[in-house]
Amino acid sequence: MDWSKLKSAAEAATTRRIEDLLDAPRADGFAVSALDMRFDYSKTTMNEDDRALLVEMYEASGVPARREAMFSGEKINETEGRAVLHTALRNLDGGPVMVDGADVMPGVLETLSRMEAFAEGIRDGSIAAPGGHRFTDVVNIGIGGSDLGPAMATQALSPYADGPRCHFVSNVDGAHIYDVLDTLEPSSTLVIVASKTFTTIETMMNAETARAWLAKTVGAEKAGAHFAALSSATDKTAAFGIDPARVFGFEDWVGGRYSMWGPIGLSLMIAIGAEAFRAFLRGAEAMDRHFRAAQPLENMPVMLALVGLWHRQGCGYPTRAVLPYEQRLARLPAYLQQLEMESNGKSVAMDGAPLPVASGPVVWGEPGTNGQHAFYQLIHQGTSVIPCEFMVGAESHHPELAHQHRLLIANCLAQSQALLKGRSFEEAQALMDKAGFEGAERDRQARHRVFPGNRPSTTLTYPKLTPEILGQIVALYEHRVFVEGVMLGINSFDQWGVELGKELAKSLEPLVAGEGDAGDVDASTAALLGYLRTHG
Repeated sequence: MDWSKLKSAAEAATTRRIEDLLDAPRADGFAVSALDMRFDYSKTTMNEDDRALLVEMYEASGVPARREAMFSGEKINETEGRAVLHTALRNLDGGPVMVDGADVMPGVLETLSRMEAFAEGIRDGSIAAPGGHRFTDVVNIGIGGSDLGPAMATQALSPYADGPRCHFVSNVDGAHIYDVLDTLEPSSTLVIVASKTFTTIETMMNAETARAWLAKTVGAEKAGAHFAALSSATDKTAAFGIDPARVFGFEDWVGGRYSMWGPIGLSLMIAIGAEAFRAFLRGAEAMDRHFRAAQPLENMPVMLALVGLWHRQGCGYPTRAVLPYEQRLARLPAYLQQLEMESNGKSVAMDGAPLPVASGPVVWGEPGTNGQHAFYQLIHQGTSVIPCEFMVGAESHHPELAHQHRLLIANCLAQSQALLKGRSFEEAQALMDKAGFEGAERDRQARHRVFPGNRPSTTLTYPKLTPEILGQIVALYEHRVFVEGVMLGINSFDQWGVELGKELAKSLEPLVAGEGDAGDVDASTAALLGYLRTHG
């Protein structure tokens, strides 16, 4: 892939004012409407020629063929020799999906049916604790993809939560599990251990802590009946004392950060019910169909990806902010951090050669309007340009607070408009005239109130945050990551970068405990160990 044309086009765009490009035809032409959502990218420096170049690059990189290979079960995760089929977990209305000559859909649907029976049993009380106590609370213990997805989605869909309360523990820091368990009654708590291999060290340490906590109240012999597992290691779950009927496995063609559509979503299903969970799956399934069928300019994931490539690989912006104007999407930026940065945070291409361009950007963000009173100062007047991705719903779940939602929408639109328009020195001078400043002080004060403007943003709008809409949003971003990864020539479905630190932690743990010789570690780490041993 030759990236020089894109860089040249982006360089030419630096002299452009977005405001000069923006007219009514562009507002419609640089937007995609699909399913129930609208994605507006008209507030960027990209013009029609730039967009045509990006589409040309998209087609030359072979994304359509690679997309069909993914949906068809080919082993596109080449470094691990695996298919990539999280889409099969929401393939409720589609046909067979073949992997190694076998249709995986019967197994997917059978597992979904088992999950639904278990979740509804927990919700209606027909599945209870050994003492007859109804489960009132569910604690999901996992980390990474086994935590971020269901934790984000459970908060996002809290208006639909009419089942047991769901809590999430991920950090090996004992404070996390202590703070969660300290508020709960053991006799009515169900613990879900989410680990495909049942060996993830942070998860298993927290699981052992939870088992000891339960055993103090219900007895060691009954503690296992308070557990379920999301794992394919049935021998290990049995050794832990978990009934096989409460173990829900998934295949190696489901990556952790893409896994909440299946068993990893069990806590969400318990919270909102099987029917709402299926609506969540159907929203994602609808986005899958759109992604496969729509032409590039009408394809929302494709255009979201091309805008991302324009900003990162073209313009060179190293970061982007995800800014949902929806409090219940507070965890979405963190979820997208893993989805995007673990997937596309690579430095070598599929063939092992160094990448010729920068890989994925740093992804971060917070909900509006909170961020406005925190980091928007830097976004508006700082020296770095940070592309912003706004999202907002037309309607809230609380009609009695419609006046607050109107203000929320107004703030979202105002922020993107302020990034676009800015404020000139002359406009700032006029404001200072009205404030009574004169001479040099007038100009000094005015300079502090200048906004450069011409800062890019996109806006995703949707009717209301329902299970179906959330499914569409998450699948949209999954496919964005896929398109960007293919065009960059990298494998978006492995994560070797997380391994080295884990290996070193195992060797350092005895040293932290004061056992063994620290002679093999570097001088800085040895000094840190010495301090921590002395003060521990």
